[in-house]
Amino acid sequence: MKTIPETVQKLLGEQSIWYIATCRDHTPNAVPVAFKQILPDGRLAVADVFMQVTKANVEANDKIAVSACDASTMEGYQVKGTAEYLSGGPIVDQFKAVVEEATKGGLHAKGVVVITPEVIISTGVGPDNNKQL
Repeated sequence: MKTIPETVQKLLGEQSIWYIATCRDHTPNAVPVAFKQILPDGRLAVADVFMQVTKANVEANDKIAVSACDASTMEGYQVKGTAEYLSGGPIVDQFKAVVEEATKGGLHAKGVVVITPEVIISTGVGPDNNKQL
């Protein structure tokens, strides 16, 4: 597992939306996600609220990418790694509670995609663009 640098953790923590990309049968899928966090062990977690295609893709092909950027500074990063879909357990219970509370019961988390970082790339403008961290 690749350790996520503090600068990347900071940006991920500040952004209200991350974009996750998956692929199955040569058909890419990218979606915005709002219920997400960096776990204490350095993995990323994303709640499954509307993830029919993403879930199927992760179950067929565990490769995944997470992208986020700050539009005001043009700083951005992509985290590539492997994904695991969890339908139960403490992480799922935590996200179920967060989603329920944030939406006053309007939305429900069905599971969580947990991402193990393997490669981190700068996607911002400037000389570090496309640089592996």
